[in-house]
Amino acid sequence: MKAERFLFDGSRTCSLRELPCGAGDEKENKAKLVQRTAENLEKMAEVQDAFYADGREGLVVVLQALDAAGKDSTVKHVMGGLNPQGVSVHSFKQPGKEELAHDFLWRVNRALPARGHIAIFNRSYYEDVLVVQVHDLQKTYRMAPRVLEDGKKEFFRKRYRQIRDYEEYLYENSYRIVKILLHVSKEKQRERFLERIETPSKNWKFSEDDIRERALYDTYADTFDEVVNATATRHSPWYVLPADQKWYTRYLVSEIVLDALERCCHEYPRLPEQTQEKLAGYRRMLESEQD
Repeated sequence: MKAERFLFDGSRTCSLRELPCGAGDEKENKAKLVQRTAENLEKMAEVQDAFYADGREGLVVVLQALDAAGKDSTVKHVMGGLNPQGVSVHSFKQPGKEELAHDFLWRVNRALPARGHIAIFNRSYYEDVLVVQVHDLQKTYRMAPRVLEDGKKEFFRKRYRQIRDYEEYLYENSYRIVKILLHVSKEKQRERFLERIETPSKNWKFSEDDIRERALYDTYADTFDEVVNATATRHSPWYVLPADQKWYTRYLVSEIVLDALERCCHEYPRLPEQTQEKLAGYRRMLESEQD
């Protein structure tokens, strides 16, 4: 699987500045990879059917990225071929009053899928160690002094541990988590923002906040590095994927999701032997109705 070169499972250090944002030499293989993406989507649908029927594991796909990296289009074009009956999509935006009155994993825990189902998190609990950290929002939290008094570094060090523990807890309770960071270059982000401004049908996607956050591009890159390195584990690894060419990103995501589904339990349940013995009789009954 080509996506393995972008895998971080705690065995090596992630540095976004050293990772590609584009497809590189794979541009020469675009037609072949686009075709393979289509094939992967068909296989995903087939495996999902058995995964849904099996019902022994749940799958959570986490998508993180800066604005204009292509999260929404990735969900649409890669996940759109799955059976919606077994898929839920959750967009985690700035927490509201009720959410802030609970622990930061509360709203995410409520969105966990049943086993046999897939949940796609368009942004996730990682916002609570990314945006919160970049903007020092933890200073505004109504929490006991003992939680905040050790300072910013210690506050987020504990959150990293809590996330690792939470993800391991989910793994031990028959869930798999796939974490994907879409790595878009500053130049491509600028290009996509301009497209949103110049295209009336895309105006709604643009926000003044996008410009303010763009000014912190390098700060976010450093924070992403810290977050990935602190939370990448063997059972819950990160994939840091180039996002400048959407066709290539979609191919890589399709490879990752298909691989995750195939790793999950996906056997069609076998009927009890006694019930199987009755099937022949049921078949004769139904066929006799045609006479």
